[in-house]
Amino acid sequence: MILMLPILSPAQIPPRFYRVHFLTALGLLVIAALFIREKATPAFWLIHAVAGCSCLVSSVLWHLDEAPGGKWTVYLTPIALAICLIYGGILMSDTNSAVRVADDVVSALVVGCAMTAMLMGHSYLISPSMSITPLLTLLGALGVAVTLRIALACIGLWGWTSSHGTSNLETELLLWLSARWGLGLIAPLVLGWMAWETARIRSTQSATGILYVVVIVCFLGELTSLLLVEKTGCVL
Repeated sequence: MILMLPILSPAQIPPRFYRVHFLTALGLLVIAALFIREKATPAFWLIHAVAGCSCLVSSVLWHLDEAPGGKWTVYLTPIALAICLIYGGILMSDTNSAVRVADDVVSALVVGCAMTAMLMGHSYLISPSMSITPLLTLLGALGVAVTLRIALACIGLWGWTSSHGTSNLETELLLWLSARWGLGLIAPLVLGWMAWETARIRSTQSATGILYVVVIVCFLGELTSLLLVEKTGCVL
């Protein structure tokens, strides 16, 4: 979510949007700490503290008039959060392969793009005269993120099926695989295109409704992906 902020123009977006984003990221960091506390190292807690303080300070700055220093937080905070995400993923994973790291990053990118685009669409309900450019920019970023996710899933699927004949696949695994690709990869592309076409005619309320569904299918797709990773050891 925070990684999407640098591609947006603060001149086109109300400060409240940035403030809510940083507070949301801070809440997610607290939740993440509860799940990783058993495997966390002192180095991770240091990075986590830096990221958390950065989110807190950023939310305060964007609450002040003219957000003094706010533009710097838009570029610096994503760096701390990205390091925290990558290092935390390595600690939680049994393997430290580049593919698993890429899986964590691209997965977060897909869900983050969807969430930010949905929240941006919601902003038009409060500020209907706001420029449509930020929403179109985020929808374009969502399309890129899902495309990267599909490319990574194709690589993982090719590598896994090359050593496992498709005729020997379990029925349960095929069902999960179909749900993962249908909900997590194909549906976001189709719905994202629908939201794009809807936003182009400034039907922002309809676009926001579509983006609510996009967020749901992205979450379901990534949860299904986690199940497949646990079962096969590959990113599918």
